Amino acid sequence: MKSFFTRAVLAPAILLTGMSAQAADWVIDKADSKAIFKWTYSGTPYQGEFRNISATFDIDPLNPTECKFDVTIPIIDMVIDDAETMDYLLDLELFDVDQFPVATFKAEKCSIDGIDAFTSEGTLTIRDQTNPISFPFNLSVGMEDGGVRFHLTSEVTINRLEYGVGQGYWASTAAIPNEVVVEVDVYAVRQ
Repeated sequence: MKSFFTRAVLAPAILLTGMSAQAADWVIDKADSKAIFKWTYSGTPYQGEFRNISATFDIDPLNPTECKFDVTIPIIDMVIDDAETMDYLLDLELFDVDQFPVATFKAEKCSIDGIDAFTSEGTLTIRDQTNPISFPFNLSVGMEDGGVRFHLTSEVTINRLEYGVGQGYWASTAAIPNEVVVEVDVYAVRQ
């Protein structure tokens, strides 16, 4: 039933854009895409942004269970307003960018949760830790600036300690909780 509704909603958009109903490779539009991460320190909220993310998505909007995501996040390119906080995050007790300069997300299957809601099942690697992760997202396809683009949004909570982001003093959750919220707002264009 969900598949029928998904096709009923996305099919007209695809026909209007002249897009093939077959799987296609999509590449992230870096200029318009954002990946924000949020945490608290002693109750004070902070946030940063991952930049220069490379990502390809092999997905058929009419059959979104057939999908493949390949995302590389250069940790060194994150942006945080406070230089001291940035130094701490890049240091060996947190992200340790000298040893682990990138994080990756890879997925090979998706499920349909609603008309424009899906979940990809994949793995997230940060530092030297790889764990399975469910990545819920909303997806829409349409014409924009004379081309076909898809828009993917998501919010997911990651437990930083499962990925080794918190060694020594930072392993405690007294000041920094284990949970980090990641908000993704991605546009992609057909390759």
